[in-house]
Amino acid sequence: MDLRLSPDDRVDGGPQRKAKGQRAQAGSGSNAPKGGKPRRPQNRKVKKKRSGGMRFIVGLAYFCFTMMLVGGVAVAGIVVYYGQDLGSSSTWEVPQRPPNIRVLASNGQLLTNRGQTGGEAIGIHELPPYVGQAVVASEDRRFYSHFGVDPIGLASVGLEMIRAGGITRGASTITQQVAKNLFLTPDQTLGRKVQEALLAVWLEQNYTKDEILELYLNRVHFGSGSTGIEAAAQTYFGISARNLSLGQAAMLAGILPAPSYYNPRTHPDRASERQRLALANMVREGYITTEQAQAAAQNMDANITTERVAGTEYYVADWVETLMNDYLGEVNEDVVVSTTLDWDLQKQAEFVIKEAVAEQGEELDFSQAAFVAMDTEGRVRALVGGVDYSQSSYNRAVTSRRQPGSAFKPFVYLAALQQGYTPDTLMVDEPLDYNGWSPENSNGRYVGPVLLRDALAFSINTVAARLAIDIGPENVVETAYRMGFSSNFQAVPAIALGTQEVSLLELTSAYAPFANGGYGVVPNVITRITTTDGEVLYEETPAGPGRILTDEQVGMMNDMLQTGVQAGTGTRAQLGNWPMAGKTGTSQRNRDALFVGYTASLVGGVWLGNDDDTPTRVFGGQIPAQIWRDIMTMAHEGLQVAALPGNYVKLQDRVAVPMQDTMPATGTPVTIDQIQGQPGQQPAPVPQQQIQPQQQQQPIAVPANDGIGGLLNGLFGG
Repeated sequence: MDLRLSPDDRVDGGPQRKAKGQRAQAGSGSNAPKGGKPRRPQNRKVKKKRSGGMRFIVGLAYFCFTMMLVGGVAVAGIVVYYGQDLGSSSTWEVPQRPPNIRVLASNGQLLTNRGQTGGEAIGIHELPPYVGQAVVASEDRRFYSHFGVDPIGLASVGLEMIRAGGITRGASTITQQVAKNLFLTPDQTLGRKVQEALLAVWLEQNYTKDEILELYLNRVHFGSGSTGIEAAAQTYFGISARNLSLGQAAMLAGILPAPSYYNPRTHPDRASERQRLALANMVREGYITTEQAQAAAQNMDANITTERVAGTEYYVADWVETLMNDYLGEVNEDVVVSTTLDWDLQKQAEFVIKEAVAEQGEELDFSQAAFVAMDTEGRVRALVGGVDYSQSSYNRAVTSRRQPGSAFKPFVYLAALQQGYTPDTLMVDEPLDYNGWSPENSNGRYVGPVLLRDALAFSINTVAARLAIDIGPENVVETAYRMGFSSNFQAVPAIALGTQEVSLLELTSAYAPFANGGYGVVPNVITRITTTDGEVLYEETPAGPGRILTDEQVGMMNDMLQTGVQAGTGTRAQLGNWPMAGKTGTSQRNRDALFVGYTASLVGGVWLGNDDDTPTRVFGGQIPAQIWRDIMTMAHEGLQVAALPGNYVKLQDRVAVPMQDTMPATGTPVTIDQIQGQPGQQPAPVPQQQIQPQQQQQPIAVPANDGIGGLLNGLFGG
């Protein structure tokens, strides 16, 4: 029995196969795939392609998102890493700008600025509006719209560098530059740039745009040692930034990228090109019109000052700066210092001294000079610390200490007057040996008996030395300190000849009591110190030890010192019809030559010499006396002539003429026993009716070529 099923016996077998066969037949025809293989429908292929494209887009988006996430995490990590070095933002604060000291003459003329910046800070509201606009247009045109960092600017610079294949320019905003200047070093590193950006954002959150711009203008470097807009304006144009023109503002803005390269003084063509570019930027941003830019660019070079010569007033400014701690302690803000300096007298003194050194320095072997002038109360009216400040800022009037030579002798004679001597006391000019010390006169000659008046007038060394020995060197030192000297003196006989070093400033001020009637003075150059807002921090008040000499002592000293300029070694200093007095000084081997003189209005001192202490061929009665006269002639213009002070009763008949018969031959030494009396003893008294009070000091009533006057002039004159 055959159990196999035929196709007809299978359940639904026939129809299913038929259907399959029918489908196969239906698929046959012109579109049937070769080889009888079935072909996928077209609609399924399109669907597959569309699914692949979406997958790519989604994948790309996912990749970008992932990379952004990773990049964000990396950036955040970098920010945190470098930001932790800055500490907490709650501790951040803008550091104080180094204080500026603005020094003014007595008439308000700016002498100079002292401090690290070279100029004072100035408010944005004090500046013409185009100053800030020029800087913004040139340095950061989106300054008022970004948040401290400029993404658009960064992208633009990035594309520019890609095209150029290297670094083309920076992308720092003004705020970032402020952050760098205030807080960071100039290192070009990733860490510093990250910190710069963080600090820039912090600045934007804590300060207004105008405040940030003001910080920038007062802290940015403009070259030539000027930091801040005010210093730059003073340096390049000789004016305050408050008075800058549009063209000047554009030029300063233009040089900011490279102040040395675009310096208007050294590279005017480059600076002019940068100025045009800055003006064009201002036109582009709508700050100014094309016509205004063209007008501002015309004659641009005419506004640039030549390099400012560091005049002798800089010596005064340096001195003022050293005094600030004494007046205010530590200076923590910008201040304005008004001084006693007479600008016209300062410039006259500078001119006369430079001319004297230039014309006669080489011939007479001196290369430096110093000068001090003050009123009778100690206010310094002029001070020259050297011939050329730009060559040497060393202040030879204040800092330097040199031997005054015979210019110190008046204080020896003053000490003697306080011990009972008078100008008419007789002394003997003769060889002297004191414990091995043997001072000699400069010409090696001696005149014998001589009045103190004449001995000082003709600067006789042996008489001054004997006086110091007789009254005691310690009394000379004590008198010198009372007159205002501050140098450390040793009480030795040689002090009588001015061998101990002093400054020209203290030497000059020590003569002031002779000119003012006996009152000690303290040299002063500062009258007032204020903040830039006008708050008074210091005001000059009368100072000094008060009265230190009697009227009679003043009169006696003026009698002797006036004789010195009318008949003695200081004749070249005579000042027309002005009663004046003074003393010459020449140190050992002519290393220093000095003259200190005074009227009832002013006291002045001159020093000539060399910095290396080499000898000169000049004496105090020569060039120093002439310099004093030339400067003081101008200084006394317009002043009322006044007599020197003092009330001395002079022995009218005890002058040099009666001594002619007893005077030994010229150059012949005499002993103390050859004249009547002993050293320091007074001449015989005269009847009272012959004694008259001295109202105005007169010179010795002896013709220059007769008697002792002629003898001393021949021996010691000039």
